[in-house]
Amino acid sequence: MAGFDVAALSDFNNEVAGKVVLDSVFQGTTAQYASIQEGIKYEEPINLMSVTATAQGGDSVTTPQGNVTFTQRNLTTTKRTFYDSLNLQSLTQKYLGISALPEGSYEETFGLLNDMTSDLVAKVQKDNDLFVWTAASGSAYNAYLTPSVNGLKYIIDSGNTSGVVAATGDGATAITGSTAYAQLAAFIQDADEDIQDADDLTFFVGSSVFQRIVSGFTTQNLFHFDPTSVQKRVGGWEVPMPGFPNVKIVGTAGLGSSERVVLGPASDCFIGTDLTSDTTNFQLWYDINDDALKYRLRNKLAQNIAHPEYWVSNDLV
Repeated sequence: MAGFDVAALSDFNNEVAGKVVLDSVFQGTTAQYASIQEGIKYEEPINLMSVTATAQGGDSVTTPQGNVTFTQRNLTTTKRTFYDSLNLQSLTQKYLGISALPEGSYEETFGLLNDMTSDLVAKVQKDNDLFVWTAASGSAYNAYLTPSVNGLKYIIDSGNTSGVVAATGDGATAITGSTAYAQLAAFIQDADEDIQDADDLTFFVGSSVFQRIVSGFTTQNLFHFDPTSVQKRVGGWEVPMPGFPNVKIVGTAGLGSSERVVLGPASDCFIGTDLTSDTTNFQLWYDINDDALKYRLRNKLAQNIAHPEYWVSNDLV
């Protein structure tokens, strides 16, 4: 007969497709705190409304005062693809080949790919978080993306976005262990008074800065700081701010070793995606032509903040 005879090969079941994409997008550090806007094919606005209420005196008020202002900030998604081809024959001379590729059978290839997916999800989560924070003109991400977009590190910067508050005093300098508490407290003082009591007021910092903060809090034993209050999050860490019950500190892989510290209500940070189609865009398959296991994962991501004036940044690199 003409063509390939693949009757002896097991068919792949794509049952993990949706789960892999959903986990990789929703379970990244930043995405767990931000507002998610789904179904964005290319670009959608974050619609904002601001009401100005004006008090008037007198027994009979007949003149309208005040106004309602509508504004928009856009979420522009960009397509990202993860693809790899794994040659099965490279395993046959190694110990792994005994369990992964029994002689004369490729039935275990699906099991091998299942083992890969958990690690793939973790790697994509980290890469998504790096993209959400560090994408910017000239960055490694925008070298291959169309359209190019800016990450939160670029956006939450007083020099790049009008309205973002530049940290002052102690808050403007790189965090050190011995003064971390005073520096973070200075950030809160710089924040807009309308959001200082927000339930989700959040510091986002890189991993190295987070370690310095926890070390400083522990050494100073501030308010009997309990080091066990540090919680492991997917791709990062979280700890409450001593003395401020509404404030948490989040260490994210997205900021890495950066000295950048930003503060704002986490729900004011938006991540856009198009999960209605992305859930079908993860494939696992065995390609008989290349004798290889292959996967392809696609997603769309966008990021922005709704109210720049709600955010404080030290603007450090």
